Amino acid sequence: MLRLAHFRRSTAMLVGLPALATALAAAPASAQTAEPAAASGTVGDIVVTASRREEFSRDVPIAVTALTGDNLAAANSSGLDIRFLSARTPSLLIESSFGRTFPRFYIRGLGNTDFDPNVAQPVAVYYDDVVLENPFLKSSPVFDVQSVQVLRGPQGTLFGRNSPAGVVKIDSVRPSDTYQGYAQLSYGTFDTVNAEAAVGGPIGGGFTFRASGMLQRRSDWVTNESASTNNRSPDKLEGYRDAAGRLQIGYDAGNFKGLLNVHGRDEDGTARVFRAASLVPGTNRFKPDFDIKRVTLDAANEQRLKSWGTNLHLEYGFGGVGTLYSVTGYERLNIFTSSDIDGGDRYAFFSVPPRQLATGVAEFPVETGNRTKPREFSQELRFATEDLNGLRLQAGAYYFHQDLYYEEYDNQPGDASPRGAIADGTVYGLVTHKNTNENYGVFGSAEYQATPALSLRAGVRYSHDDKHDFTNRVFNPNAAFPPMTFDVAVKDSNVSFDTSATYKLTDSVNVYARVATGYQGPAIEDRVTFDSSTSTAASEKALSGEIGLKTSLFDRKARFDVTGYWYRVKDFQQTSVGGGVNTANLISIDKVVGYGVELDFEARPIDHLSITAGGSYNHTEIKDPGLDVGVCGGGCTVRDPLAANGNALIDGNPLPQAQKWIATGSVRYGVPVGENEIFAMGDVAFRSSANIFLYDSVEFETRPFTELGARIGFRTVNQLEIAGFVRNLLDQVRVTSAVDFNNITTMVNEPRTFGVSIAKRF
Repeated sequence: MLRLAHFRRSTAMLVGLPALATALAAAPASAQTAEPAAASGTVGDIVVTASRREEFSRDVPIAVTALTGDNLAAANSSGLDIRFLSARTPSLLIESSFGRTFPRFYIRGLGNTDFDPNVAQPVAVYYDDVVLENPFLKSSPVFDVQSVQVLRGPQGTLFGRNSPAGVVKIDSVRPSDTYQGYAQLSYGTFDTVNAEAAVGGPIGGGFTFRASGMLQRRSDWVTNESASTNNRSPDKLEGYRDAAGRLQIGYDAGNFKGLLNVHGRDEDGTARVFRAASLVPGTNRFKPDFDIKRVTLDAANEQRLKSWGTNLHLEYGFGGVGTLYSVTGYERLNIFTSSDIDGGDRYAFFSVPPRQLATGVAEFPVETGNRTKPREFSQELRFATEDLNGLRLQAGAYYFHQDLYYEEYDNQPGDASPRGAIADGTVYGLVTHKNTNENYGVFGSAEYQATPALSLRAGVRYSHDDKHDFTNRVFNPNAAFPPMTFDVAVKDSNVSFDTSATYKLTDSVNVYARVATGYQGPAIEDRVTFDSSTSTAASEKALSGEIGLKTSLFDRKARFDVTGYWYRVKDFQQTSVGGGVNTANLISIDKVVGYGVELDFEARPIDHLSITAGGSYNHTEIKDPGLDVGVCGGGCTVRDPLAANGNALIDGNPLPQAQKWIATGSVRYGVPVGENEIFAMGDVAFRSSANIFLYDSVEFETRPFTELGARIGFRTVNQLEIAGFVRNLLDQVRVTSAVDFNNITTMVNEPRTFGVSIAKRF
């Protein structure tokens, strides 16, 4: 009864989001129409490409949410990186321990907290139909995009690269045969600048172009109170300069079309800022002297990233039969990052219980860095037929190859403690890695209109993975562990499938059911510091079922979608991060189960007023009796039962970073002033508490976080807009991730920011 009451209260909270969003007047952040409404005061049809074709969302038997237009621009208005998408759609969370690079994605609770450059994540990111496999590449900036689509559940047929949890699909605005573009500039707190511009149109002879660029910068706003006592750490932190550009050349000659995309990025700024002993022992709340604008670090903190890539889209139409598509992609990146991960400038060296240490005091000094250079090539050939008397087919082949080289450093940090240590950042631990990752597959799918009301779909894919890892422990901080090389290879094959049925109850109500499997290839863990060695994990395989309802209500004044799902993942790959032994271990969880409900709502009850809301309930559970993992080495309060070896038994625990509740809502209201408009926009994004690690502890359970925003402005008939905005209106500061081997070191979200913006579209 208690659980039922809790469910009813929480469901009421989700359903009440439109009213809450109206009261708060924040900036939109959920499903938005991808094309204008058919008439004033109506909800337009959402066009998605979840099935690799353009279709209305209501006809696609997949739980999908699309962010476009004002919703997408408003949520990204304050110079944030791709993490601005977190909690902006049901069941999606994004966090990072690398700052603006290496985002970790979670859908329906499925993700991986590992921070290793060769880690495979169960959420795939596709940018302009090209998979971004390396986590650093997944941080590519979101600018001048047509839409961001979040496909939930296994996508193992048409999106075959490690997508058992789902896909985040980002599509750039493509060149067109009319001149158009935009320019926008915002300035806000901490000298934050967010500038974007794009222009495009016809060149002649069937050619078109679109050139777009982005510049985001912020001044350092965190003071390092330890900087004056050593020569290693910067005086100020958390600033950045992030620039990116994209050039597209299109060609259209009737049956033949081509699109060349060349893009690049240059980022220079602060790596993640770590904060030692920031919580009150026995709680997950900050100490009274915690100040988000102040830290005490004694080591280097820097991050430099350069990347470029290109992709070529070709298509040829065979009149009345179908279209042959080719997508070729190449991406390369070079990043160097170094940070003070102990988060402090004074050290107790285990002389007192860690929980008694003051803010900024760690147990021992750690400065780590890495230089990472992934190169990725992918090629897909796909043929999609026209409608052949109610039957549509797709078939294709896919190839992916990655070369990954990276170096891991342990540096001797400088500090003010009287311990006679070297203070010049001398490298005293070095590991190098040369990895290859190859995948190929063939796939096919079919859609059949069995009756005017019943549509059936099915797909199958064969995938083969082959990974090779060569690791060299060049030298180690501990002389007891001499230089050593490790040479490991794994490979596996899999057949995944997808089958679904959609039934049209009425012209405005569809119901669907879907069963799908997903696959992630075998993994290699090559963190070989101290006495550890490489380890491997078998492929993980997901089975999922879902049922859904998609509607268009009240003469298209509202839209409501609801999905219920269940999944089981066998041999779930996860990393036991940190712990008292200061390492990370690859583990294979026997089974993980999950289930939940997801809602999407949009309404235009009257002219000039639009409301969206969304939410999800996600339950995840580890099922592996006897599985134990190392616990914190920094004095946390573990709530799990302990095995004889002192490790935590995690059977029954939720997955790390798996928010049980996510809710998002938005409102926009405009007041006409002649042909112009004064408007107010707003959003709310809520995420509940979650464990940061596989084990359950008081300190490493995040607190609920409600992020509000507001945007008020004036828009003219010729598309000139001037606005003011605020993000994180309540100025809530929460722990988002942590390091557990060195005195409860935490990382936090950004504080409240204000700003003004001006934009012009033509």
